[in-house]
Amino acid sequence: MPSEPIQDLWPEIGTFCWGCGKNNPHGLQLKSYWADEETVAMWQPKDYHLAFPGVLNGGIIATLIDCHATGTANAVAHRNSMTDKSNHFVYVTGSLQVKYLRPTPLAKPVTLKARVMDATDRKMTVTCSLYSDGIECATGEVVAVRIDASSLIE
Repeated sequence: MPSEPIQDLWPEIGTFCWGCGKNNPHGLQLKSYWADEETVAMWQPKDYHLAFPGVLNGGIIATLIDCHATGTANAVAHRNSMTDKSNHFVYVTGSLQVKYLRPTPLAKPVTLKARVMDATDRKMTVTCSLYSDGIECATGEVVAVRIDASSLIE
């Protein structure tokens, strides 16, 4: 498996996302990696990502789960099809469900783990959990839908 972040393998059209785009200087800059049959990402919240003192904002949590899960869908699709960067298709969010299990501390890094649970030619269902200090704080399910990358170009 590649040792570089999944997001760095994408063509430039997909690199401006606020959650995971490497070319968005104001974004979260999430980086996901393969670890056996799942993907893993670590991310350190900043003081301004708070919901209230000491607790990570729920919208940020949802974004992290969304971006890590769709990144996982894209990585699995490309790994399975051996598609190269010049013939890129993209999986985008069709639906997102997040369950907040407990407050997520702001001061500690979070770890995300995701895996594809179901896949067809057109969509994938990806589950993702967010942990802080080894404790599961949120879970999510994303239905990622395949689109033609050329439809994203203006």
